[in-house]
Amino acid sequence: MEDMKALVIGATGATGKDLVNILLNDTDYTEVVIFVRRPNGLVHPKLTEIVTDFDRQEEVSDAIQGDVLFSCLGTTLKTAGSKEQQWHIDYEIPAQFAGIAKRNRVSQAVLLSAYGASASSKVFYSRTKGQLEETMTGLSFEQYIVFRPGLLLRNNTDRMGERLSASLLKFLNRIGIVRRFKPLATSILAGKMAKAPKIFNQGKHVIELDKIFDV
Repeated sequence: MEDMKALVIGATGATGKDLVNILLNDTDYTEVVIFVRRPNGLVHPKLTEIVTDFDRQEEVSDAIQGDVLFSCLGTTLKTAGSKEQQWHIDYEIPAQFAGIAKRNRVSQAVLLSAYGASASSKVFYSRTKGQLEETMTGLSFEQYIVFRPGLLLRNNTDRMGERLSASLLKFLNRIGIVRRFKPLATSILAGKMAKAPKIFNQGKHVIELDKIFDV
């Protein structure tokens, strides 16, 4: 495996944080560049942090150069405050960033999407994720890997609904129901995402939630 330079957006989210830590400790990745709204205090010899105004991405376009783009940016409707703002964060920002990366000859892209993502979905969140998937498909990266996880288990989550859903799914899994919807720890997902560019061939690969554990 040749040395790789990773670019990460969404590096301060639950999966993004785990991904950055894994990349920094993976000897196949010699450089890790994260694009963040504000400094996060992380220091490492392999790490470069680019404070970014995501509404003015062209200002940092010269730094969007490397081998693999990891796109982990996303939010909830509650956090965003409106569908318009969620669309901006979950679609417009990562779509523009991916476009700049492709223009700068980044050849590989790994996208954190979601179970049920479809550009034709009647569910706003699923439709947003699906449209981002399609937009990035249109950029024709040499290698494009999409992960579609279901419920994610975050360390020390403060989301009551998330904790209750995880507990219910764990119980149903134990008695053999909805086993394919097994909750997934963000650390495990991040590890699979870091590994994927090293094991998949060129072309597009969509990893559904029941196949992520096999990566």
